[in-house]
Amino acid sequence: MPQHSNAARSKTSATRRALLIAERFPPDLGGLARSAARTAGALARLGVAVDVLAWTRTLPPGALETGPAGEVVESATGATLHRLGLFANLDLSMQHTSNVLEWLHGERDFQAVWGHYIYPAGFMAVSFAETMGIASTVSARGNDVDRLMFPPGDFARLTWTLDRAGVVTAVSRDLAHKIDMLLGRDAKVAVVPNVVDLERFRPGPHDPALRDELGIASDEAVMCFCGELRHKKGLPFLLSALADVRRDRPACLLVIGEVRAREQEVLARFRAEHPEDAARLLVTGRLDDPGAVAAHLRLCDVFLQPSMWDGLPNAVLEAMACGRCVIASDAGGIPEAIDHGDNGFLIPRARLHVLGEAVLELLDLPADERDSLGTAARQRVEDHFHQDREAAALQQVLDRLLPR
Repeated sequence: MPQHSNAARSKTSATRRALLIAERFPPDLGGLARSAARTAGALARLGVAVDVLAWTRTLPPGALETGPAGEVVESATGATLHRLGLFANLDLSMQHTSNVLEWLHGERDFQAVWGHYIYPAGFMAVSFAETMGIASTVSARGNDVDRLMFPPGDFARLTWTLDRAGVVTAVSRDLAHKIDMLLGRDAKVAVVPNVVDLERFRPGPHDPALRDELGIASDEAVMCFCGELRHKKGLPFLLSALADVRRDRPACLLVIGEVRAREQEVLARFRAEHPEDAARLLVTGRLDDPGAVAAHLRLCDVFLQPSMWDGLPNAVLEAMACGRCVIASDAGGIPEAIDHGDNGFLIPRARLHVLGEAVLELLDLPADERDSLGTAARQRVEDHFHQDREAAALQQVLDRLLPR
């Protein structure tokens, strides 16, 4: 084992040092991974020495790989990334993670542990912090609370983690209220909403060459979804909407991202029952470049987010920042971004079967009304979901977690 000098250890006392534990981190797909990277980078810009421990299946079980997080994803610049290979068994992985955390703490002398997502990252963060006698915080993202609340979720682990964390953060006011309800008290939850890079995600003309490359016909209306498409994001309703809209006019559904592997059976059934509609389901595959994601969003006539449960999806904010017309469910914190009829449209979660009708109604609006919706959507993001707002919220969390 390499030896480290006392001087190397003593430098940690000159600054606040925190460990962020993340179940997913770029290049993993999805909003959870992106928000973990963004949080790490934001903390680093606030003067915190940040180490990130992220689990991965791309390394051999138990292997640890360390390097600058900024070399993996620009938004995490300033943080140090430790990737830990998972075992096939989650119990073994958690036990081994505890050993790695103890070793890292001996090397870095953390003052706080930040769990990004309640389980397993938040539980590991709080249990390790309790063991070492240091501060802890957990970041609730939405789906984590919903999954653990109901069988077969682990309600006891959920409430223990929330109750024992020094500070709890949530991505929306809706989620903060839910946590208060679960704990039966005012948990003083700090709301740290998702934010958008307003320079990358901005309105602009669509790229005709990209449209041609994707095989979108000139007369087709383009419905979009962005991220990892799966059941909780409303996969059945998106497929139904595609079929419903195409009965009225030419249209395609552009999935900017991937369809989760376990959902292939649903897609196969749709292809068998609606072969012509299924042919207009266009899936880009993984896109790591935010600029490429924004270019695809600008092709959209309408962005769809029919989530059955959710936190506050990055994809909705990114589409709004690009000036797109959004139709979404009223799940989680989505109504905190969308004012129905002013900067987008909301559908009750119990009525997502009317998504196709809502798309047709929007497409029938005059062009100037659709443009006004997109302009108002962009303005909402500029006012409430920008990086300065996130930095201010994180600074308040740090002041509670690690008073100077």
